[in-house]
Amino acid sequence: MAERDQIVVDVKVLGSSFEDMMADPLAMAHNASIFKTPKILLRHNESAYIPHAFSFGPFHCKNEQLKLTQRIKWKYMQGILRRSPDPHLKWRELVDAIASRKDHARQCYAGSIDLDDREFIEVLVLDGCFIIELFRKDCDILPKESDDPIFAMSCFLEYLNHDLILLENQIPWLVLEQLFGLTMVSDSERESLIMVTLEYFANIFSSKKPDETKPEQFKDRNIKHIIDLLRYSLVLPLENGYKCGNRKREWDICPSAMTMQESGIKLQRVNSASVLDIKFINGVLEIPPLLIQETTETLFRNLISFEQCCPNYEPIVTSYAKLMDSLIDTNKDVKLLFEYHLIDNWLNIGDVTQFFKKLYYDARVKNFYYLPVCQEVNQYCRRWRSRLRYAYRHRYCGSPWAIVSQVVGTILLILAILQTLFSSPPFK
Repeated sequence: MAERDQIVVDVKVLGSSFEDMMADPLAMAHNASIFKTPKILLRHNESAYIPHAFSFGPFHCKNEQLKLTQRIKWKYMQGILRRSPDPHLKWRELVDAIASRKDHARQCYAGSIDLDDREFIEVLVLDGCFIIELFRKDCDILPKESDDPIFAMSCFLEYLNHDLILLENQIPWLVLEQLFGLTMVSDSERESLIMVTLEYFANIFSSKKPDETKPEQFKDRNIKHIIDLLRYSLVLPLENGYKCGNRKREWDICPSAMTMQESGIKLQRVNSASVLDIKFINGVLEIPPLLIQETTETLFRNLISFEQCCPNYEPIVTSYAKLMDSLIDTNKDVKLLFEYHLIDNWLNIGDVTQFFKKLYYDARVKNFYYLPVCQEVNQYCRRWRSRLRYAYRHRYCGSPWAIVSQVVGTILLILAILQTLFSSPPFK
């Protein structure tokens, strides 16, 4: 009897657990856009996903190792408040504005937030205002103080540039826009938040500053945060659009840069608004130059992580990493890309070779954006005439002396033929 009662109690417990489970909203918020890096990606280079000096947002705000830079944030906040006739009233205005959006802002974070509402709002206000003031100083809308460690100490700026482009370290764009509008330096300030942000990151993808960005291209785009804006700056200029959903779910890997050259394909540097804008036209692979510097791996890893986590985002940056890995197989391929100025490199050749090989590990590419390019390249490489033409040029026309010997040899051959014709006895 006791055993039967025990079974009945267990069933009730299971029923209660079932009801709790069904009542729990397990689905991710539809507007979630700031994610913690999946462990399968994190394991390849943890340092590329976590902040080194500055915490932005709720995920890392309680990290004691990042507390030292809080003083810099509060110094920037003092600058904002002191521009106001009533600093206390301005602080209340900023807090109240974000408080009205706290629920929406919380939903932007896919993961638990161990902060109450007051702490959460303070983090968003302080971190958001710091980022905005930083961008204004970089654009010379505000002066840079001589004692500002951000601009006076190069190590701080390097740490900051790394921490600003981490997916886990993002502030919702709706928060930044709200704070930007409430902290205008003057009524004559005309630069938009999008423009000052892109100006700050102007040379993050290429050593050549891109052409002037047109704000209207971002119109009606639901920008989620800084990482999302940087991705839009790459995909929106693509001539054929930035959708790859209509492409077949198949793969066709490009040959290496050296193999392409041996097949008669010419590599050509082109100026483009996006480093992703790679095209193959009439035997020429057009590639915009890519700047590889200390923050490049961090940037691409977090862009790829964002594409992997955010629903309905095409894996275009991930496809670019896969394509570049195909082009670079050995150090010879890297040297060839250097020769054509397709890579502006701050690292050594060996590091660049390994850079793309590990960049997209464990990232899924359901639809490969560069499939048409790879198919056209491989079709061209299979043409035997292209390979013969390259082999002849490379072997016999690779230097001035080789060309001279070709000319002399041709002349001697013609003279030998003529001599044979004129010295032969007449046909009877």
